[in-house]
Amino acid sequence: MVKSVKAFFFDRDGVLIKGIIKNKKLFAVKKFNQFRFLPGAKKFLKKYKKDFKIIVITNQPDISRGKINLKTIKKMNDKMLNTNLIDDIFICPHLKKHNCNCRKPKIGLIKKAKKKYNINLKKSYLVGDRKSDIDAGANSGMKTIFINRDYKETRPNNQNYTVKTLKNALKLKLL
Repeated sequence: MVKSVKAFFFDRDGVLIKGIIKNKKLFAVKKFNQFRFLPGAKKFLKKYKKDFKIIVITNQPDISRGKINLKTIKKMNDKMLNTNLIDDIFICPHLKKHNCNCRKPKIGLIKKAKKKYNINLKKSYLVGDRKSDIDAGANSGMKTIFINRDYKETRPNNQNYTVKTLKNALKLKLL
């Protein structure tokens, strides 16, 4: 029998990657030269890499809007994967109106990763900075860590932990 594994699921923008904040709202970077890891992100990944699969699940509706092309997305993904700290990246390119099953808060991307890696979701975590992230984690049975960046939008109220930054999350007792 194949052993199930634990995983950390991360949202991308505002969690691992520095987004663009305008009027207290988050926007994904669209240019490769703006694509940077946030302080503390690599340190957090290194801390948990040996005990957990590290998976990025991200809504990227700018693909459907034509604001970023797949070549740039691939370069961004390669930059993350080349750190050897991230095992896989799953992307939803759809707009909310497409009503797909992969756009968070739905759990299609999580199910795909679970199946591919035999992940035990009950022993896994989702880290996100928006209500849709935390809802996806909660809806799939994971523990959740909300990074409260004080965006001007509805915040979740069903998270297991709340921190201001991923650096702060390093202090949590998660194992």
